[in-house]
Amino acid sequence: MTASITRCCRSWPSLAGRLFAVVCAVLLLAGADPVHAGSIEPVQAELKVGEDGTTLAAEFTIDLGPRLEDAVSRGVPLYFNLEFTLERNRWYWLGEQVASINIHYRLAYNALTRQYRLSIGGLHQSFFSLDDALRVISRVAALPVAERGVLKAGETYAAALRLSLDRNQLPKPLQVDAIANSDWQVSARILRWQFSPKPEAVTK
Repeated sequence: MTASITRCCRSWPSLAGRLFAVVCAVLLLAGADPVHAGSIEPVQAELKVGEDGTTLAAEFTIDLGPRLEDAVSRGVPLYFNLEFTLERNRWYWLGEQVASINIHYRLAYNALTRQYRLSIGGLHQSFFSLDDALRVISRVAALPVAERGVLKAGETYAAALRLSLDRNQLPKPLQVDAIANSDWQVSARILRWQFSPKPEAVTK
């Protein structure tokens, strides 16, 4: 992934006005025939313990639905959150959290370059198609989640993983419309599983 920083030369009022016009157009189109809501489903997830610690690999299917796909192609930015927690099971009390990861994605379309720009923290990457951008969001590879020695052999841990659309980051008019209109909603299921590290992996 190539990191780049682009300076914005437009004033904030002009950007806000343009976004407002786009949102109005999107809401007008939303008055047409209803369409299906989107969903984000976990396909698989795996934890691996190695010499440098524990890493996470995961894959999701992302279906934004026609309304949100149209909105992002018109310039409305979308925000996604990847959340992961790992807790040590304790029979006498609540689970003890040993790892927690939160990653934020921002996806926006640039009409000048005709590309979708994906931002993950300070890293940026551009794509010519929405599918290519969503494919990057949907795949997690070797993400460090815990340092070496945190997980213990013989113990069982409860893992929880979720990738979701952050509706609170949508423009206010779309947030209001999303309350009553399921076309703007994207369901996101939490994947939960039990993990017990192998002794040979922990002692490497």
